[in-house]
Amino acid sequence: MRSRKKAKSKPVKRSLVKKKKTRVLARKKAVRTIAIPTHLTAFVAAQDPSLYTFIDHASWRFILRVSQRFFAKKAHEKYLEGLEETGICIERIPLISEMDAKLKRFGWRAVPVVGFIPPAVFLEFLSIGVLPIACDMRTLEHLGYTPAPDIVHEAAGHAPILADRSYAKYLKQYGEVSRKAIIAQHDLNLYDAIRELSDIKENPSSTSADIAKAERELQKALSLIDHTSEAAELSRMAWWTTEYGLVGDLKNPKIYGAGLLSSLSESFHCFDRAVKKLPFDLNCIQQHYDITKPQPQLFVTPNFEALGVVLEQFARTMAFKTGGITGLQKAQRSRAVCTVELDSGVQIGGKLVETLCARDGSPAYLRFEGPCQLAIREKELKGHGVARHPQGFGCPVGPIESERKLSTGKTEITFVSGVKILGVPKPGARGFVKTFTDCKVQWGDRILFEPAWGEYDWVRGNTIKSVFGHAPDRSSYVASMGGYTQRPSKPKTNLTKENAELNVLYAEVRAFRESVLRKKASLANLPEATGVRLDRVVEKLDRKYPRDWLLRLELLEIAGYLDAKTSNAHRVQSWIGNINKRLDEIARGSVEKAEMIARGRELLADASALSKGAA
Repeated sequence: MRSRKKAKSKPVKRSLVKKKKTRVLARKKAVRTIAIPTHLTAFVAAQDPSLYTFIDHASWRFILRVSQRFFAKKAHEKYLEGLEETGICIERIPLISEMDAKLKRFGWRAVPVVGFIPPAVFLEFLSIGVLPIACDMRTLEHLGYTPAPDIVHEAAGHAPILADRSYAKYLKQYGEVSRKAIIAQHDLNLYDAIRELSDIKENPSSTSADIAKAERELQKALSLIDHTSEAAELSRMAWWTTEYGLVGDLKNPKIYGAGLLSSLSESFHCFDRAVKKLPFDLNCIQQHYDITKPQPQLFVTPNFEALGVVLEQFARTMAFKTGGITGLQKAQRSRAVCTVELDSGVQIGGKLVETLCARDGSPAYLRFEGPCQLAIREKELKGHGVARHPQGFGCPVGPIESERKLSTGKTEITFVSGVKILGVPKPGARGFVKTFTDCKVQWGDRILFEPAWGEYDWVRGNTIKSVFGHAPDRSSYVASMGGYTQRPSKPKTNLTKENAELNVLYAEVRAFRESVLRKKASLANLPEATGVRLDRVVEKLDRKYPRDWLLRLELLEIAGYLDAKTSNAHRVQSWIGNINKRLDEIARGSVEKAEMIARGRELLADASALSKGAA
């Protein structure tokens, strides 16, 4: 008998093990990568850092410094940590690409966009875990608050709290639910009016007549609202949570809403006794809001988990969950593109304009107008897009009473509701859609489809399983329609002929400050070393820019860094007095600027106290 020798196992090369691990990690990383749907890529912009002025960077720095000082005590504990975790620093406007890399670590992404984007686009981004960040920077004139989307609101407002997993989960859940919401045509008209007004107010070349006209258009859009849609109710929930939400104890809450975190004015006043603090619940969807005014009440959630509970409570009432005749009524009343899903799984996307009902009140026939689309699981059925159904679509609903073939070669299908289809079945037709030629569809005396209209496509379905907003396969539908009606805006710069020289002064002061911090040198050699004479900057400010307050605050900040014992100390004292006098004059002429100046002086006082403590 031959003996069996145990086979020696070949040693595994470490390089092969390493390669295998690398492939596994690559696969895992690929799974976590969030792909941007084709129809959304049109709104992804290219952030151009060169468009930001030195005034912009100084504005950003001021906002972040004031915010850190105030929000260290008044914001949710994740705010300060979240700034760092999401790639946001104080000294410069962040690069969205850097934020994207940071957000990927906890399952999110960031993409640059410009200005307002359609609500459906914004919500779809959120539903897949992508935060759209507006590239534009607010102007110095609107430093405290701007209704237009900007990088302060999106980056410094929304992003930091995303570092909290519970909140991030809610925001994505909100996007998923809102993506299914039925939006009314008047909501879209209102959005257009708000966007137009905000853009005009942010445009420095706009006249008072331009603003007045846009305000009239907004009032007209408001007057045409005849009901509150699901989308409008959800927008209220977003306003009172992600934008103006408070969290924690009702008597001592913390800020987490991006609208407050990005507003230097309203965030300071939201804790006033005059602003009511209400416990967050489903009643928030009944509370209107005005984006042009401070909010008279705010909602306080005990924790971020409670947000998801209330959201799910509302979602159970929505048409995408309930379906049925109520869902059809919501879709029809919206006068916007919606999707009706039958119990067979077929989804019909288009504007539902009529629902014929049987005697028992159940739907008997659905009639859609305009471009329509048929889909299964939100994927367009081959050959049944807008090109096939450009004028509309009609569909019987309910159980079949009888189906028989006639000697004429036609087939007659009679539904319990009384609707009848009489036509020649097209040979080879398989799947979810059955096509008839020479077809007539009628309900009693009413003709619903004529043979002269062409081929008739019938999809089977007994009940309405779900009804939700927008077309089922958005990418295909939007592409077939030539894209969204609102085209992406182009990035803009705040640099103008009027502020070009002022921008140079901001650049000089920034270079000077950075040199002070880097070298910690004295006033005796700094002006020559940097090529900047601060007294000349002050003189030019007085002569050409008497109303600019931010650069004057930066000059006072620099003065605090300098050695008061140098031979040039008398010069510093002279322009410090000059600047403070000017700041007082500016504050008396503007309530908003007075508040900003006060915040800046508080920062300087803190820095001075810290310096004395260190000494």
